[in-house]
Amino acid sequence: KLCGYLQKLSGKGPLRGFRSRWFVFDPRRCYLYYFKGPQEPLPLGHLDIASACFSYHQPEAGAAAAGDEPAAFEVHSPGGAVTVLKAATRQDMTYWLQELQQKRWEYCNNLDAAKRDSRTSPTPSDFSKGLVAKDNPDLSILSQNASAERARNILAVETSPTDLVGEQAASQPAPVQASAINFSLKQWSTEIKNSMSSLRKGNNENRKSVFYTTEEWELLDPTPKDLEDSMALEEKRKHLAEGNKGLTSSAFPFDFGRIPHKARRPLKDMIGSSKNRTSSDSSPTEWCSGNGNRLVSELQLKYQSQQEELEKLKKDLLSQKELVRLLQQTVRSSQYDKYFASRLCEGVPKDTLELLHQKDDQILGLNNQLEKLNLEKDSLQQEVKNLKCKVGELNERLGMLMETIQAKDEVIMKLSRQLSECEDSTSSQSGAINSPTATCTNKELQELDRLKDNLQGYKTQNKFLNKEILELSALRRNAEAREREWQAKYTSLEAKLCQIESKYLILLQEMKTPVCSEDQSPAREVITQLLEDALKAEPSEQPEQAFFKPHLVSEYDIYGFQTVPEDDDEEKLVAKSRALDLRSLSLSENREISTGVKWENYLASTMNREMMRCVELKNLIRSGIPHEHRSKMWKWCVNLHVKKFKDSAVPGYFQTLLQKALEKPNPASKQIELDLLRTLPNNKHYSSPTSEGIQKLRNVLLAFSWRNPDIGYCQGLNRLVAIALLYLEQEDAFWCLVAIVEVFMPRDYYTKTLLGSQVDQRVFKDLMNEKLPRLHAHFEQYKVDYTLITFNWFLVVFVDSVVSDILFKIWDSFLYEGPKVIFRFALALFKYKEDEILKLQDSMSIFKYLRYFTRTILDARKLTAIAFGDLNPFPLRQIRNRRTYHLEKVRLELTELEAIREDFLRERETCVEKRDLISDDEEDS
Repeated sequence: KLCGYLQKLSGKGPLRGFRSRWFVFDPRRCYLYYFKGPQEPLPLGHLDIASACFSYHQPEAGAAAAGDEPAAFEVHSPGGAVTVLKAATRQDMTYWLQELQQKRWEYCNNLDAAKRDSRTSPTPSDFSKGLVAKDNPDLSILSQNASAERARNILAVETSPTDLVGEQAASQPAPVQASAINFSLKQWSTEIKNSMSSLRKGNNENRKSVFYTTEEWELLDPTPKDLEDSMALEEKRKHLAEGNKGLTSSAFPFDFGRIPHKARRPLKDMIGSSKNRTSSDSSPTEWCSGNGNRLVSELQLKYQSQQEELEKLKKDLLSQKELVRLLQQTVRSSQYDKYFASRLCEGVPKDTLELLHQKDDQILGLNNQLEKLNLEKDSLQQEVKNLKCKVGELNERLGMLMETIQAKDEVIMKLSRQLSECEDSTSSQSGAINSPTATCTNKELQELDRLKDNLQGYKTQNKFLNKEILELSALRRNAEAREREWQAKYTSLEAKLCQIESKYLILLQEMKTPVCSEDQSPAREVITQLLEDALKAEPSEQPEQAFFKPHLVSEYDIYGFQTVPEDDDEEKLVAKSRALDLRSLSLSENREISTGVKWENYLASTMNREMMRCVELKNLIRSGIPHEHRSKMWKWCVNLHVKKFKDSAVPGYFQTLLQKALEKPNPASKQIELDLLRTLPNNKHYSSPTSEGIQKLRNVLLAFSWRNPDIGYCQGLNRLVAIALLYLEQEDAFWCLVAIVEVFMPRDYYTKTLLGSQVDQRVFKDLMNEKLPRLHAHFEQYKVDYTLITFNWFLVVFVDSVVSDILFKIWDSFLYEGPKVIFRFALALFKYKEDEILKLQDSMSIFKYLRYFTRTILDARKLTAIAFGDLNPFPLRQIRNRRTYHLEKVRLELTELEAIREDFLRERETCVEKRDLISDDEEDS
């Protein structure tokens, strides 16, 4: 994927300048889209690379050697528009130019090399999935220009991109313009100077360090409320102890709450006094002098000694606190034991006392463990404080060293100026012969290097421009040849049209002339001749003439379905007429072009983001997915519905099922083999045992039979998979079948009883009565059970029931919206031909018409408008409620039938006359 950061020249007046943009190349249309950033959903615009040319200017002087400097190039579009783009380095610029040239060359050659249907993409690599992708019936490759390819390879410049080109560049920040870089560097240097000035003489006197104490120092200054609580607790203990006055009166004398306030010296005061002493003694003078170094060493020694003294005091304090806590705990436990020993000793069993002692020991052990953990916590907090202090010291040392370096740099600059002055004075006093010679030699060498750099730059530019001229000349010749070919095709079509018009004019003239008998009519001969011409096989042509042949009706359509049958001449003529009508309908409408443009714009907006369900996408899918994008969109729709199944499945799940199906026999494999060649016999991908689609169809059906053994295989699943395989690979087609059977359709839809299918037919009858009441009453009047026709529509989603163009548009919406689409289009088919059906007045003619009328519907646009417009509202909740209602009724009917069957079997066993009767199931077994 060709993408990356480039700077685009945009704006007007004083605001004109380069702005960083994210560029992405779209191979479908040969457009170079640009966005504000990699995550932006909508592009700001695009450049048409197919009709553009490129150039760049050689930099002046020695700038050609600076490969890390930004390099600009120009994209010239039709109409004189020039777009200036700037790459971060000259290497990136060369890579972009080479790639854009290559993409333009491939795209334009694909246009020249193939004559395609108007509904296909000019780049066959776009649809790279499914059986349709491997078959392009209208493709006739022209011979490439070998000399042009050889010259392009010679003039190509080998280069590799940097990190700012490619998909990995999206994770990096956008490159900043040079002015912004200079501004940030200047700001950074100003901040360093300001921070350095704060370390100069006189600023150290006002700096003070702040120490924050934790909760461990709160014992020094207890609040009055805490003192009151402690006194009340002691009085309560005295009342409980009663007879143990000696023990209770011996309170621990070292109580922090009773220490005089003046005797308590907080840590902050001690540290503050030491810091004041340090700051008062540490007024530094010049750091570069010897006195400054001596003062610094003395201050460091004082500071270290005071730090050691402070650490000793902290350790002593911690040990004293720990001792106090242990003694207080010992006193409490002794009071507790004494109290219970005096009050509960009488009449208490020894076992109870032992149990209490054990519990006391456990409590003491837990308290000791808690104390240890608290001590560890305190030590860790202390380590954190020490590390913070060390960081502060290192920062101060860093500031001092930076100031020292700055002072030394000033001394070095001063000495350098003195040295240069001395050298100048010495050179001026020396002889006037040697000095001019050396100076001239250095200048000549520098000029020679500059000229070499310029020469290399101009060589590269010359090779690029020669390659650009060569490609543009070849593309111009190809365009002229293509124009001549289309002119010849137009002439051939016009000549054929004149021939057909002349024949029909002769026919009309003969029909106008009165004749005595029909057998001797000349019009009969003309009609016979026209029929023979229409059914006559097209003669084989020379390869050079094949491109000019106007194939109005080919043997197979773009999906691989046979358009004209081979046996019956009457059916062949009707099929050819239908195919011509369908082709004429598609060519006469501009809606196909506008739909393609909408799809291209939508896909361009999703180049930097994932596709999501929305109203815009639903409307686009309802209008039909273009042939070149159907593979991608079907796969996305399937993944949308089976995501939870795929996430829960192990990697290689489909291959595991397939391997299992090939190794072990499956009860469904026999029926699968019988139905393979009966799946789509009118499609060339499934017409013979050696067809590629047959093996893929077998693999998917076998894998699904192992995934869902309750269903195994049901007739109808083979057609669903066959349609999916036209645009999807094996694994994607497998998940498509999972989505249809396990997500879309109700339970028991494809089981042996077909319970769900029967329920849907009753729901469809209710909808017919509601949406098309006249037609429903007409069927009821003549007792026509139209569900015998519609049952197969629902089971295989209209496969082999409608023309292929309409079939795939139905499948587009079906894979996105679900089974509600089947009800919509089934009703739309009846509404489309409602007037014709109402004209039929007997049940036989109605039933005969219902068997083939769907194949006569060719206008997919009108049918879609009926399905998604005229039938609204169409709530899914209504379908679900009716399914629930009819499901219970069908289950009751099946239960009654099962009871009748069991009664019949019992009666057959008891009655001798009926023992010879067997059911269909028993006959199959």
